Amino acid sequence: MIIVTGGAGFIGSNLVHELNLRGQTDIVVVDNLTRGEKALNLADCTIADYLDKDDFGARVLEGRALGRAEAVFHLGACSATTEWDGRYMMRNNFDYTRALFHACQDLRIPFIYASSASVYGGGRVFAENPANERPLNVYGYSKLLFDQYLRRHMRELAAPVVGLRYFNVYGPREQHKGSMASVAHHFQNQLAGTGRVRLFEGCDGYADGEQQRDFVDVQDCVNVKLWLLEHPEVSGIFNLGTGRARSFNDMARAVIEAWGSGEIEYIPFPDHLKGRYQSYTQADLTALRAAGCDLEFRDVEAGAARYVADTRARQGTMQPH
Repeated sequence: MIIVTGGAGFIGSNLVHELNLRGQTDIVVVDNLTRGEKALNLADCTIADYLDKDDFGARVLEGRALGRAEAVFHLGACSATTEWDGRYMMRNNFDYTRALFHACQDLRIPFIYASSASVYGGGRVFAENPANERPLNVYGYSKLLFDQYLRRHMRELAAPVVGLRYFNVYGPREQHKGSMASVAHHFQNQLAGTGRVRLFEGCDGYADGEQQRDFVDVQDCVNVKLWLLEHPEVSGIFNLGTGRARSFNDMARAVIEAWGSGEIEYIPFPDHLKGRYQSYTQADLTALRAAGCDLEFRDVEAGAARYVADTRARQGTMQPH
């Protein structure tokens, strides 16, 4: 049995789908379906059981949640970078993760959890080193706090533990995320609505649309997770991106090319974001490669083509303008 918390969410449901493709259906999904539209991410998946996250959390504290689990993928979290309720964020992202970590250690179950590249804040050095970690919001801090907690326990681990710092993930099954969805998702919606992709004009030394991110396809993230499941000798905290920064212009052009038509429109850079905008991210993959992970990552052209094809397959009424 494999447990996937946040299993109805973006990365979690892609993981469940891939596990199915690999013949695994003995999967327990844990999530919060207050927003019921997330359930549609699992409509084409086969699972063994579903538990509400609060019920699962109570079982963890009672020591009866994990049973015969062979691995726990912990993806459940409050991921809204705009959420500033620190008590809520810490309960969801730190306390819950800490309890699950210890439960997995007690039973010697591999534990692979979601950290975030947001721990690096506005810096320009993206290597897994405390000197580079300066989050700009309470979401990033909640993720960093557990990473720090894990570091204190690394020498005494009874089972593998891996934290993955996701960079800018995009791909199928993220439609429920609203404003927090990837730019690749928003670009498709904009093309469907107006035939134009909107990008910010230049700021902070960057030309129009030339701000850069490390855009990583969700399928590649899933592949790394399953590689880790096959390599229990690996523990630690690792970046998960492509290692190649690409501009918003690059992503916009890739989505337009896959869509079949469209134009880019540049809009004024918001005053309230000037000097506060993360204009560049690029994962340092040195540690991941040193751990032995040699998987390749799609570029934005291949990723955008895959994403648009999936969107069209799911929403047959969405047509290019």
